[in-house]
Parts: sequence; structure tokens; C-alpha cells
Amino acid sequence: MTNRFVSRWYPTLFAGTALCIFGLQALPTKAESKIYEPLSITSEQEISDILTENDIPTGEGGFARDYYIQLQEGDQVAIDLTSDNFDSMVMLIAADGATVAENDDGPDGTTNSLLFSRITEPGKYIIRVRAFGETSGGKFKLKLTRLKPSSSLSNK
Repeated sequence: MTNRFVSRWYPTLFAGTALCIFGLQALPTKAESKIYEPLSITSEQEISDILTENDIPTGEGGFARDYYIQLQEGDQVAIDLTSDNFDSMVMLIAADGATVAENDDGPDGTTNSLLFSRITEPGKYIIRVRAFGETSGGKFKLKLTRLKPSSSLSNK
């Protein structure tokens, strides 16, 4: 009977003792409920939003927030990102994760960002708003403008 007790209950007793000794809790875990799902935006739509510590960590102490935009081959776009709360950076990222273009400081000498790009492949792109360096974030405004519509849109 001793062997059956040891083989059946000893692992359970040992695990329980280890949890008590090391202060660990045997509580059920809950899956993280936040799923990466950037908002979809359109051109000429100005977004007013807030970059917070709950957004994507950049690994440099700051945070980032993403938005999807559908672009066509031949589109020429201007992405304007302004904030009075943080030093902004804007990136345009292709569907495969490659950085198409990025901008830290705009031509006006401020820490706002202004990015120009010509699209060579149609598809879904990501506009990434981020704080430069260890800046945590704050309120910002984002606007994408199509400077030249794609040829497929102008022929319709």
C-alpha cells in the first residue's frame, strides 16, 4: 500500500509543497484578450487619437499604433502626423513587413512628421504612428492625402 501511495500521491504532494515554498500560485491562466487589429482608414480622413502605454512597445522605450490603408499602384501619398505631446515618427509599411518609407521630423523644423511616398505595388499598407525614443506618447492627428490618384481610379 505504501508504494501505491507514493506513486499516486507523492507527485501531487511535491508539487503542492513546491508551490507553497516558492510562493507560486496554482491558479488557472487566462488568455490575453487584446488582439492586434489596426483600424482601417481612408485617404482624406483625419484621425485624432492618443498613443498610450497600452499600444505596441517599440523596444526603445516608446510605443506605436498602426492603421491599415488600401493603396493602388501609382498612388502618390502624403502622410501628415502632428502632436504637441510627443516627438512623432511615421512609417509606411508594406504587407510583407518591409518599410517603404519613414519620417521623423518634418521640413518645418518641428518634431511633427511629414512623409511622401509613391506606391509601386497595390495592396494593404500599414501606417505606423510612433513616439521617437523613450517618449511615452499622447494626443496626435494623422492624415493621409492622395496627391495623385492611381491611373485605374482616374480612368473610371
